[in-house]
Amino acid sequence: MTAKATKYLDRIDSPADLRKLSVDELPAYCAELREFIIREVSANPGHLGASLGAVELAVAIHYVYDTPNDRLVWDVGHQAYAHKIITGRRDQFHTNRKLGGISGFPKMSESEYDAFGAGHSSTSISAALGLARALQNGGEDGKEKPRCVAVIGDGAMTGGLAFEGLNNAGADPDNDLLVVLNDNRISIDPNVGALKEALLEISTSRHYNRFKDSTWRALDRMPRLRRVIQKVMGGAKSFFLHQSNLFESFNFRYFGPVDGHDVVGLVRALRDLRTLPGPKILHALTVKGKGYAPAERDQTRWHAPGRFDPETGIRFGAASAASMAEGGRMLKFQEVFGHTLVELAEQDARIVGITPAMPTGCSMNLLMERMPERAYDVGIAEGHAVTFAAGLAAGGRVPFCNIYSSFMQRAVDNIIHDAALQELPVVLCLDRAGLVGEDGATHHGAFDLALLRGIPNLTIAAPMDAVELRNLMYTAARTAAEAPQRGMWVIRYPRGGAFPADEVLGRPFACVGIGQGRILNEPENATVAVVSVGAAGIEVREAVSVLASEGISVAHYDLRFAKPLDTAMLDRIAARGYRCVVTVEDGVIAGGVGSAVLEYWSDRGLLGGEGIGRVGRVVRLGLPDRFVEHGAVQQLRHLCGIDAASVAQRIKSLL
Repeated sequence: MTAKATKYLDRIDSPADLRKLSVDELPAYCAELREFIIREVSANPGHLGASLGAVELAVAIHYVYDTPNDRLVWDVGHQAYAHKIITGRRDQFHTNRKLGGISGFPKMSESEYDAFGAGHSSTSISAALGLARALQNGGEDGKEKPRCVAVIGDGAMTGGLAFEGLNNAGADPDNDLLVVLNDNRISIDPNVGALKEALLEISTSRHYNRFKDSTWRALDRMPRLRRVIQKVMGGAKSFFLHQSNLFESFNFRYFGPVDGHDVVGLVRALRDLRTLPGPKILHALTVKGKGYAPAERDQTRWHAPGRFDPETGIRFGAASAASMAEGGRMLKFQEVFGHTLVELAEQDARIVGITPAMPTGCSMNLLMERMPERAYDVGIAEGHAVTFAAGLAAGGRVPFCNIYSSFMQRAVDNIIHDAALQELPVVLCLDRAGLVGEDGATHHGAFDLALLRGIPNLTIAAPMDAVELRNLMYTAARTAAEAPQRGMWVIRYPRGGAFPADEVLGRPFACVGIGQGRILNEPENATVAVVSVGAAGIEVREAVSVLASEGISVAHYDLRFAKPLDTAMLDRIAARGYRCVVTVEDGVIAGGVGSAVLEYWSDRGLLGGEGIGRVGRVVRLGLPDRFVEHGAVQQLRHLCGIDAASVAQRIKSLL
């Protein structure tokens, strides 16, 4: 897609500039904006499909509402590229998601137009309601009372928090909150569940919606009569829909569905709604990937396609990977998980899989294709996923529940109350543990080890490589089936990786001793030892190799389990009398595995001094006590001091 001369794009540096256009000029501006997003994301990868589908919504809202005085809150922030470009970040957009560049999500510290940050889903209604309540007495510096708009979509309405927000907002008839439902019927994978069908019922009931909208407009100035008519309309919607409109059940005035790509129609609707009192919802039907044929045809793959040729739609690297034979290709951790789960399910009919709206991302789609009756996509509902898994375990199944590490944070109480407390053998697999890269602070799997290691009845394991992941999954499945009283398992692993398929898939499984680590390197003359956990050990192994080439001997131990700790191995390390022990993990230092190791040695009285049977100095390496921003994974590891070069340099400084 060759860059074309633009008539409007370069003139719009703020919503105030946008409002200088006539309504009839907006479609042309939307076309230029959409082409700009495609061109930029083709060279600098990001989230494409969702943002293409929200172009007209972003333009119409900023055109009608007085942002930033009016507050616009986005849900699932990867919808918001058009919003960022409209609000003065067009010239910075080439830095999107890069180290030191703008964030891929709305971020309050980045722009006054980002009224609330959003990386995870289903937060917008609650946040916008809070803003509306805080600002209900008027704006700053004599400005009119700010209006608040929440844009929710890309599957986020399935999240429980969205319904909590609707319930609270609908109870207050005096708040002027507008919720815009960007209904594209997909998150990353197609939406699932009863809500999808309810929205479809609403969107296809044209007779009821036309009748209702015309009635509301006619009765705007007669509130008492409107309340009477509202009761009559309850019977009308039962007649047309055979059920109640979900949103009106929450006391929201419902408008729509409207064409979410008709920017002129959206402007007209939003102008009517801006001054309308009370909570209201505008239901906009959109197409994920709108305006770019490859993204419309394959919405899942083009959610975040990587680099591609905008003219041909060819994704760089995709064609060559697809043409390689199964045995010759490289697998990521998540692909190893998916293939292994299928193998285990073929061996044990009790095994089932669960994911909250991420079947393709975590490779649960492989089980769904092979055994659809034993795989469940529960929608964007992480807490429900864990409790649902606990119910399955209580019924004798062996559930493998796969959730991204950062999304797991939304389900900590479910882990404690519904699974661990009841000693239920749920196998919780945490994908994207550690640093995830360009998605940044909202998505880094930084906290799982520190959050979970204090919970009783948990076994927490972290494989260093793909073979270890397979064996740990096998061990967890065997334990859950044969010794369910051991309770819940957590297996964490990072995003990515590159493992030869022919060396991993089909390999015989081996049981791993629970709480048993591995000695990877133990030279007799080493005075420094490194204790790593999980995939952080790959960087440590490289550092140890580099130091060995320089004549520096370093011992390397892989804990493999964060809980229970391999106390026999820790006693062995202490007995060897190393001058210094370095712990390395790809989670937060505060309360992480390094802290657990220190606690054990301290409680045993093994810390301090030198000599056989004591540990001299302990240095903990991991993620710092701050939110790590976005950038390439290797860049971020270096900034945090846990890449191979940094670990090697730190060991040298200790010597």
